[in-house]
Amino acid sequence: MPDTPPKVLVPAANLRTFAAALFEKGGLGAEHARTTADVLVWAALRGVDSHGIARVPAYLDLLAKGVANAAADLTIESNAPATAVVDADRAPGPVALSVAADEAVRRARTAGIASVGVRRTVHTGAIGYYVSKIAEQGLIGVGFVAGMPNMGYTGAQGAAVATSPLAIAVPARDHAPLLLDMATATIALGKLRQARASGTPLPEGAAATEDGTPTTDPARAVIPLPLGGAKGSGMSLAFELLTSVLVGAPILASFHSDDPAGREHRQNALLIAVDPAAYGDPDAFVAAVGRTLSTVKGLPPADGSDGVFYPGERSAATAAERGERGVPVAAKVWRELTLHAEKLGVTLSDTVV
Repeated sequence: MPDTPPKVLVPAANLRTFAAALFEKGGLGAEHARTTADVLVWAALRGVDSHGIARVPAYLDLLAKGVANAAADLTIESNAPATAVVDADRAPGPVALSVAADEAVRRARTAGIASVGVRRTVHTGAIGYYVSKIAEQGLIGVGFVAGMPNMGYTGAQGAAVATSPLAIAVPARDHAPLLLDMATATIALGKLRQARASGTPLPEGAAATEDGTPTTDPARAVIPLPLGGAKGSGMSLAFELLTSVLVGAPILASFHSDDPAGREHRQNALLIAVDPAAYGDPDAFVAAVGRTLSTVKGLPPADGSDGVFYPGERSAATAAERGERGVPVAAKVWRELTLHAEKLGVTLSDTVV
């Protein structure tokens, strides 16, 4: 069996600069290019490689094909002090949701809680990034995303709903924030592709063929199955209602209609910011969160366990380690990036350790 090609270690700052340069050459303005690069590098730092720097070629492709609007005119609509809708005009998700996160924090500072919907964006990336931005401001962040149906639904054939994710970030004292970032699917689409490439059998109940028949054969697996069966599919449907339908841009109904436009790629989102100061002493809150997390970590570990961890703890440790040593980029991904750099005229100097 051939050796696995070595990974390229790249300092996060250089990787961010490199990705931003590629996006700018791909048509984005400088600020939007930096924002998009920051979201992808954030995921790569935390070890979420499926949503990290490997996504750069896909984003460039979305821009080149016009699926993502490089010159989007984002607008903010509001009918109440604690709510707003960002019409993204098909801007890349990192651009649109970063605007929404900032808007949610601003409104929550006044109202105590705020929700900001995002209409008509394209691939949001790791939504943990946006709720983490909210938590960095001392607020609680909650986010939902709905996209194109690509997952099974309990009792239905084929792809029926989306692998819609949920993310929650809670600031804590003396700990990295709690960060729960999960999809409603049992297995990510990226994991299906990896299993297909390696020929690794899939776990029971994780994926299905195109017609919805469960399979462990990676060569036949096309769609992921919902997490917890009816629980995961029910959550996905609820997120469609809380995002797409709420902001007046339904995806699910149009996708399953006879309208060809219903198959055009798009996503919607909802971000919620909660200010602990509206409920009491914010310092006491983060201290209590810290004590709660310490209590969980102090529980006796189960046999065979390497410790007790809370959501986001290990990815924060990975980010710290990769921040010091550099971000490992798979050789195949690095080749793709360098080919795009040559094509777009971006210089690679001083980007590799």
